[in-house]
Amino acid sequence: MAEDKSEDLIAERLLNWHQSHGRSELPWQSNKTPYRVWLSEIMLQQTQVATVIDYFLRFTGRFPDIHALAAAPIDDVLHLWTGLGYYARARNLHKAAQTVATLYDGEMPNSQEALEALPGIGRSTAAAIRSIAFGEQAAILDGNVKRVLARHYAVAGQPARSATLKTLWSLAEANTPARDPGTYTQAIMDLGATICTPRKPACSACPIADSCRALARNEVDRYPEKKLKKAKPVRQALMFLIVDHRGSCLLERRPESGIWGGLWSPPVRSDDTTLHSLAAELNLNALAETTAIPLPEFRHTFTHFHLDISPVRLELQSEASGVKESEDLLWYGERDNRPIGLSAAAVKLLQSQRTVDQK
Repeated sequence: MAEDKSEDLIAERLLNWHQSHGRSELPWQSNKTPYRVWLSEIMLQQTQVATVIDYFLRFTGRFPDIHALAAAPIDDVLHLWTGLGYYARARNLHKAAQTVATLYDGEMPNSQEALEALPGIGRSTAAAIRSIAFGEQAAILDGNVKRVLARHYAVAGQPARSATLKTLWSLAEANTPARDPGTYTQAIMDLGATICTPRKPACSACPIADSCRALARNEVDRYPEKKLKKAKPVRQALMFLIVDHRGSCLLERRPESGIWGGLWSPPVRSDDTTLHSLAAELNLNALAETTAIPLPEFRHTFTHFHLDISPVRLELQSEASGVKESEDLLWYGERDNRPIGLSAAAVKLLQSQRTVDQK
C-alpha cells in the first residue's frame, strides 16, 4: 500500500510525459465522442492496439453512431467482429446500443451507475468513458494500469485477489487528478502498453522510475504477482462440413451462451455423434447414407480449455436432399455476400476446404 506522500503521486509526471511521448494518432483519439471511446475500450479488452485499428475503422465506417449500431441486424455486427475474438463483447455492444438508443435517445450517459448498468460495461470501462469522453475525474484499472501501479508501489499479491484489487483501486483513485483526467487516463494506459510492459520493461525511459519501488528493489519482474498457470483441459468435438450439390456448406447459428455464442458454424457435436443421429436431428435423411470423409484434425484454444476438432466432410448429391434454411440454419456458398459472423474455427475449416476444392 502506498504511503500518503505527495512524491508518490504520479499524475503530474505522466501528464508531462504524455505531451511528448504519448500516443496521439490512434483513430479513436480523433473525434473523441463517447460512442467512439466506448467502442475502442471494448475492442481493446484482451486485444492488442495493432489488431484493433483496422476493426475500429471498419466498424465505425459501417456504424458511425449508436443509432446505426442499434438498428443493425446482429449478423452485421458479428460479421464485422469476425476474427477479433471474445464475441460476447460484440453482442453486448449491440444490446447496449439498443438500450442507449431507447432510454437515452442515442446519447451515452455519463454517470458511473448508468454506464455500469449497460451490458458489457464494468467499473473500469465506465470510468474510462467518463474520464476520456466527458473529462470527469474517474479512476480506471485495466491490465496496463494494474501493472504500472503494482510495480510503482510494490503491491504484493495477485491482482485478482480481492485484497490486492482493493489496494490497486485505492491507488488508482488517489492518483487520478481532477485536472485533465482524460489525458492522465490515456497516459497511464500508454505507459503500461509501451514502457512498463509485461516483459523487458524500458525502465530507463520511464517518467516515474525515480519513485518506482519495484525498480529500487531490483524486483520489477516480481510485480504484479503472477497467477500460477494450470494446464488447460482438452475437449473433443466433431465439426460436420455438409456440402450440397452446389458446393454450399450448411451453417448453424450457435446458441448465445457457450462457445462462439451467436455465430454461424458448421454443425458442432460431441465426438460420439453418429450420422444417423445427426440426420434425424437435422431432418436430413440423405445424410445417413452419405459417405463421411474425415479431414485433418485441428485445435482451437479458448481461455480455459483446448478444443480438438475432428472435421468430417459430407457431400450431398441430390438437389432434393438439402435442408431448408431457417433462422438457425443456412446454406453458405463461396460467393455468398451475406454478412454473417463466422466462428474462427469455421473460417479456418471453410478456407482450407476452398483451397482443396480449387486444386
